[in-house]
Amino acid sequence: MKKSVNRRIIILILTLIIIAPVFSQGSVKVDETPHDIAYYRETRITKPLVKALYGRPSNNGNKDVFGTQVPFNELWRTGANEATEIRFYNKVVFGDTVIEAGTYVLYTIPNMQEWEVIISSNTDVIGAFQYDAMFDVARTTVPVRKGENIETFAISFRKQERNKIVMTLGWGTTRVHVPLGFSTDEDYASIHDVLGKKKIIN
Repeated sequence: MKKSVNRRIIILILTLIIIAPVFSQGSVKVDETPHDIAYYRETRITKPLVKALYGRPSNNGNKDVFGTQVPFNELWRTGANEATEIRFYNKVVFGDTVIEAGTYVLYTIPNMQEWEVIISSNTDVIGAFQYDAMFDVARTTVPVRKGENIETFAISFRKQERNKIVMTLGWGTTRVHVPLGFSTDEDYASIHDVLGKKKIIN
């Protein structure tokens, strides 16, 4: 009887040893880098104009991120993990180029005095590893500005003028402001269409 019990215990232990790796392989690994979505819309009930989906790496107390943690003069995914995606809901003027509504990938090449900002049509890619210049839709160069230290990389949007907004990329003490213009007043005004179709409830 005792031998039978001991045998069952041994079999149970061996079974647990065998199946343990199977359970561990099926577990979900939590990403240490958070992801975020930044929208720009005129009001809470109007359609968005722009959306950015991106990973948010941290600088671990390093205020001078660019030139150290992110090398100068090298293509950057502009975030972490998968390449940063940006969606334009209407036609947008980016630099000297009119970009059609759609989803694109946002790349940058940081430097000390200015950044080159790139819009690519090659989506669903990881980081900058799959970058191909043949998919470039537009490029523009913007100056670098300074601000208070931001521990985690962030993208935000704000209104500048009637048909212009600014996309700000900020990390450490670096700020880059990328102007986005709507090709016509009609494109910008399209977000107000919903105002005439929805009843505002206070």
